[in-house]
Amino acid sequence: MSVSNTQSSRRFTCGSNRPGRRVAASLLVLQSLSQFAPSGHAQEASAGNVKRGGVIRYGHFQEPACLFGGWVQQWYLQRQYSDNLVARSEDGKIVPWLAESWTMSDDKKVYTFEIKPNVKFTDGTPLDAQAIADNINGWLSNDPDLRNPTAAPYLSDSFESASAIAPLRLQVTLKVPFQPLLNVFAQSSQGILSPSALKRGLAVNCESPVGSGPFIVEEWRHGREVTFRRNPDYNSAPATAKHKGPAYVDGISWKFLPDQTVRYGSFLTGETDAIYDIPAIAWKEANSRFPVLRHITGGTPLRLALYSARPPFDDVLVRKAFAYSTDRKAAVDTSFLGSLPFEGNGALSQSSPEYLRELGQSYGYDSRKANQLLDQAGWTERNPNGVRVKNGNPLIVRVSYSNAFLKPDGEQALQAIQQQARAAGFDVRLQPTNPADFFAGKNLGPNDYEIVLLYWVAPGAEIFRISWKPDQNGEPNRFNPSRYQDLTLWDIIQKAEQEFNAPERAALYQQAERKIVDDAAVIGLTVLDVTLATKPNLKDVWLDRGSVGEPVFYDAHFDGGK
Repeated sequence: MSVSNTQSSRRFTCGSNRPGRRVAASLLVLQSLSQFAPSGHAQEASAGNVKRGGVIRYGHFQEPACLFGGWVQQWYLQRQYSDNLVARSEDGKIVPWLAESWTMSDDKKVYTFEIKPNVKFTDGTPLDAQAIADNINGWLSNDPDLRNPTAAPYLSDSFESASAIAPLRLQVTLKVPFQPLLNVFAQSSQGILSPSALKRGLAVNCESPVGSGPFIVEEWRHGREVTFRRNPDYNSAPATAKHKGPAYVDGISWKFLPDQTVRYGSFLTGETDAIYDIPAIAWKEANSRFPVLRHITGGTPLRLALYSARPPFDDVLVRKAFAYSTDRKAAVDTSFLGSLPFEGNGALSQSSPEYLRELGQSYGYDSRKANQLLDQAGWTERNPNGVRVKNGNPLIVRVSYSNAFLKPDGEQALQAIQQQARAAGFDVRLQPTNPADFFAGKNLGPNDYEIVLLYWVAPGAEIFRISWKPDQNGEPNRFNPSRYQDLTLWDIIQKAEQEFNAPERAALYQQAERKIVDDAAVIGLTVLDVTLATKPNLKDVWLDRGSVGEPVFYDAHFDGGK
């Protein structure tokens, strides 16, 4: 998850008695609204009975500062208006999209893609091999108008060039083999945009990007909504889609409703047809009354990255002590009311193919072990407030976080962890930061925090390249907030990336996974999920499997029309 983009949203506050009042107030509102909600689950639309027309009113959570980029909230939007070179199916297979087929050279360095004919961007520019090559070369360039904040960290070490060797034949050449290449191309942040439109500059393209997808960005009313209209000429659906040709609905009204009570309430009262991120307090009700879609994203879970380059977390004993001092499972269960699971494996998400389930309960709550480890590390004294002290320095741990990465219910979990760790002698100080400031780097400097709460989504363990690449040539890896750098780990990761035998590649990634967890460079907290509730009369909405689980409205239609 890139932290290079900005957007605005409300800031969290940390009153110790406020979460309980908020939950109670939300419960009262949601209970009063539920009398208006219909019951029952959606049924699959029968073949040949699809009605066209209508506008999907969709309630989303966060609004980005640009309609495409490296943050998942941007990917959700880009999935509606752009197409990718390839798609990823629900079982993890790479399948055709703009590329109808492809081959790979014997040395695994040259990929040749056959591009679907007769496809155009919605500004009329032909979508051919040259247009795709222009996109890919731009992603890896130094041009801020073209550089891709998600593709570049994956491909910068391996990419050499992209070129059109025929009007509909694309060649991508690598310096070294990189097995996750097609997974990277399948992510919505790598959607192909019109080269003609890109020449307008980043500011214009952020407001009105041009792709070849099933919907066209019509208007962005900042702070309110993005309106999409159907692309009547759409002819480039991925192999994962349920039909071909233009979308069934006339468009989408993509509303930004950051307050979860307001968002869910709009759904219950019929103001929206689908909503994102079902509140924990409404999770059971929503599942019992409406069609609910859920995807647990791959890559990393929501995790606590411990700054290991200076005290106190430069000592692995103290890192492990902090992990054992907190009952993170109880904090998650209580805060999210059972709607999200605890995840003790901070290295890799449970939906990633290489995930080791036995690591999912790592560092369970053990106050006795936490105290033993701190004593062993030399933190044997305590000040009058019960905080441990070593060489005159109190054991202060500052936790930086933002609601750009944490659901509203999650702040209560951090407050619980704050109290739990205090019993072992940690002075935990929470540093909530609004998203705009957080993305601008506030509370993220090398001396600003001891823990930062983050995630980065990906199909699988290829995320390790992003999180654990060591600093090189004096250039720090800004995507490694824990500053944990281990050359043995990096060597394992690179070997995995160049291994095309699936079992052997998985074994290498799992070796890396165990090392990350054993060294407590990150500590797991919970999963990152994408949830959608839809009205029973809205059929065939699905979640993409490229990486994030974006809602896909291309196949969606209203039962009986709208």
